[in-house]
Amino acid sequence: MLDVTGKLDAAKYLVQETLKDGSNVTIRAIRPDDTDRLVKAFLALEPQTIRLRFFYAKRSLTDADLQRLQKMDYQRYVGLAAMVENAGEEVIIGFGEYVARGESAEVGFVVEEDWQGHGVGSRLLQHLVRIALEHGVIQFEAEVLKENEPMLAVFRHSGLPMTTRNGDDAVLVTLVLNTPPSPEAKPIHADEMSMVR
Repeated sequence: MLDVTGKLDAAKYLVQETLKDGSNVTIRAIRPDDTDRLVKAFLALEPQTIRLRFFYAKRSLTDADLQRLQKMDYQRYVGLAAMVENAGEEVIIGFGEYVARGESAEVGFVVEEDWQGHGVGSRLLQHLVRIALEHGVIQFEAEVLKENEPMLAVFRHSGLPMTTRNGDDAVLVTLVLNTPPSPEAKPIHADEMSMVR
């Protein structure tokens, strides 16, 4: 997974993970040929999950949403999918991405309801942090609805220094990535009963 300069090649990122319930999941870079899988995954989400992720009742992925896949450079804009195999077909059960602006990046996740609470979002966060650090990103920011306590818990239990700033309906979370996780940090499995924006 290294490029010619010896840096992590996020475009070829691929790892196997075992979740806390023993399920195996593949976490890999999103590819342009994932469009149909992403649409299918989105359409399988419950309205509440969509609202918590996008802050409104989005009904479908737009052409602009899908065209962003074509613009992913795997350094400043990185997307990872958590995949399982079902009847010989890859199925997306979670998606995480960051979009960097300088040394800071906005991060977001969504996990299919049947897989929430299994550690999928936590694993996506861990791998996005690894990639981000390789590409000079030292801080993640996420806007999280105040009611989305499970996602806030994922960030709190990540072991990364975290600050929050309250808004009217949302909390702006900032994670500092270039600091080693604290030794007393709990594993981040409390996770994604809901999503972050």
